[in-house]
Amino acid sequence: MSVIEKSDQKRTGSEIAISKGWVQGVALVLVFGFFVMGVLAYRTYTHSMPLPQQVVSEDGEVIYTQEQITSGQNIFLSRGIQQYGSIVGHGAYLGPDYTAEYLRLSTEHIHEQLEAQGVQEPAAATSEMQRTNRYDEETGTLVLTDEQISAFEELKGYYGDFFGDPTTANGLIPNAITDEQEIHDLTAFYAWTAWASAAERPGLDYSYTNNWPAEPRVDNHPTADILVWSAISLVALLGGLGILFAIFGRWSNKLGWKGNDTTALKFLQPGEVGITKAQKSTAWFFLVVSLLFLIQATVGASVEHYRVELQGFFGFDLAQIFPFNLARTWHVQLSLLWTAASFLAAAIFLAPIIAGREPKGQHLLSYGLLGAVALVVVGMFGGTAISIYGPEWAKDSPFFSQQWEYLDLPRVFQVLLVIGLFLWFIIIFRAIRSRLRTESKFNMPWLFAYAALAIPAFYAVGLLATNETHLTVAEFWRFWVVHLWVEDFLELFTTVMVAYLFVMLGVVRRKIAIQIILLDVILYSAGGVIGTMHHLYFSGTPVEHMALGAVFSALEVIPLTFLTVEAWTFLQLGSRQESRSSAPFPHRWAVMFLVAVGFWNFLGAGVFGFLVNLPIVSYYQIGTSLTANHAHGSMMGVYGMMAVGLALFALRYIIKPQKWPEKLAKISFWSLNIGLAWMMFATLLPLGVLQLWASVNQGYFEARTLGYLTQPGNLALEWMRMPGDVVFLIGGILPFVYIAWLGVRHGIRATVTRMEPETLFVEEHPEAREDRTGDAVAVGATAGARTDGRSSEVPPGRTRYASDRRRDGDEGPTS
Repeated sequence: MSVIEKSDQKRTGSEIAISKGWVQGVALVLVFGFFVMGVLAYRTYTHSMPLPQQVVSEDGEVIYTQEQITSGQNIFLSRGIQQYGSIVGHGAYLGPDYTAEYLRLSTEHIHEQLEAQGVQEPAAATSEMQRTNRYDEETGTLVLTDEQISAFEELKGYYGDFFGDPTTANGLIPNAITDEQEIHDLTAFYAWTAWASAAERPGLDYSYTNNWPAEPRVDNHPTADILVWSAISLVALLGGLGILFAIFGRWSNKLGWKGNDTTALKFLQPGEVGITKAQKSTAWFFLVVSLLFLIQATVGASVEHYRVELQGFFGFDLAQIFPFNLARTWHVQLSLLWTAASFLAAAIFLAPIIAGREPKGQHLLSYGLLGAVALVVVGMFGGTAISIYGPEWAKDSPFFSQQWEYLDLPRVFQVLLVIGLFLWFIIIFRAIRSRLRTESKFNMPWLFAYAALAIPAFYAVGLLATNETHLTVAEFWRFWVVHLWVEDFLELFTTVMVAYLFVMLGVVRRKIAIQIILLDVILYSAGGVIGTMHHLYFSGTPVEHMALGAVFSALEVIPLTFLTVEAWTFLQLGSRQESRSSAPFPHRWAVMFLVAVGFWNFLGAGVFGFLVNLPIVSYYQIGTSLTANHAHGSMMGVYGMMAVGLALFALRYIIKPQKWPEKLAKISFWSLNIGLAWMMFATLLPLGVLQLWASVNQGYFEARTLGYLTQPGNLALEWMRMPGDVVFLIGGILPFVYIAWLGVRHGIRATVTRMEPETLFVEEHPEAREDRTGDAVAVGATAGARTDGRSSEVPPGRTRYASDRRRDGDEGPTS
């Protein structure tokens, strides 16, 4: 790069490409959102369901202590019980919800005792006993009646028999938990949550969990807040959609994806594009990604099979070596790890294109990161397995103690993952640092850097939720990872990468791309940040968490609707340029995966997410198959499809052109989408609707029992999922694995260290070159990305990025 060019970049590149009004809008939304979250965090710590110092009888005898409740919580997590059943509605769906189960069984036991004592109207007396709050805030002491203590002792025996079962009848390993003290502490943990679900908050007529679970025996019914805020959230959604369509109708020519219609392009074909060593290293990332995807889906099939055969996997007693809770742990963790690894690799691939150069040794850091990912995966496999089997030597070890659902990694490997993510950010920052020096803090390279930094930063928040943290507080912080990290900041990062892909391909201008990114930040964060609280309706938080969570989570549907409106424009961007290009568009199936992301974002995250987020619906359905339906549609449909699409984009340039299997990419796309749709519409959605109906009509406790799940009609629906799973695995994942293998086996040589920034994959016609540089080009001249590692010269006084100086009139919104 010449001295003149460097001087020119310093003078022109530092200018912000859009109006500062966009930046101010983003700042306002984020400051407001996180200010409210800070207030809610304070309220979570100060007004959540109390954890008593001790629980005593009316005579003062200690029944169990705070330390034993916390010990029981640790056992519940480390032995993987949250990946079998749930607590306050959160966890797995095969086993019962232990809050609801303890509440029902203890209430029935108390009723029997009162009836035997000849108490008039024992049902009313039982309800009054359970709802009366005998907690003394000053002393931290909770007093139980003799009947409640008797129920506790009875249920210790019940859980001792259940977890000490020498068979695999329940899908757990034989003799899962047999230690009497551990059973005592585990029962104490369940008893505490059940007490909080029935005992009324001081001065109010509903419990600490907003009267959840639905249990008429203790007068637990939907509160006025649940009904009112459900209605208000519907109104907010309808009003928000009306405003969206009004704005879109008024400024539709200035919002959304707008093609670079005035520029004639010739797409540089794979094989003509040089790649760097770090870019080539991503082939190994994508191979690991594809194999983890295959393992995750195969394990998921075994998780599903437990719902039809608890003690047999086509005749083999799988739970002896691979119990349900271990299978589900691996399934959930791998879903996060393989998608995240694909995003990391895609960012490493894009970084040198953004910067126009690659620092020395970048590929070594990339391979080091791949090794760190492998270490975390191995640690997850081994650590969680040992934790669930529970040998004495591994108890309470930071290497082997499983944690909260979605954060299941043992502590050491969780910390290593956080370190690895920050290492990845350093790799990305190192690659684009030279470009950042020449750019405004709100132009695309910086937006890429900010979005990348948010990935490790918000995952690290999960470190605040330890096995000893108060249940409600832990729920608050872990859903920063489950919701904010996944549904907001991963969404932002993918938006930035997709926008950059289309800028690099010359399909959209940089200014339009920046506006799309900032618009997504505003729309997603306006509802998504505070909307995190929809996960905490019944976790022991004050009622304002439900009120704000309901309204703002409803607003999350609005940006997803906007994506649907823009889906057709998005789909046409590549084909419009291809129609004017003498060379074919090389990314048909990568773009098709991105289009699928928009479809599943609206359906899986938007429609099905809104269905389960309404407080009145969530009150009856939390922890049912409707939750699983939403999870599959949003996690696989959005982030899974995005991960595969990004991998195909990069692999298209890594694999030798003559080895590229276009038909396999097509088969993989249709099989993954058809298979996902099959499993959702043939099984998860109808099962969820039936389970919701059973919860409302028969009771939440009944709808979560194994007896209900194994009814013949439900089993038939479970079996109907198999064809979709086969299509998904064989037609969808195996071709992707093969394509990723081709990237390793038949990759082109890494021959470049420098390239033209943001235009590497576009070979421009002379008139496009004139548009990009501002200088006329001689007739017959050619320009574009070079494969010899040298950057094209840019005349003095001219910006080197076409999008910064367009001459056509359509510049998009200016504020």
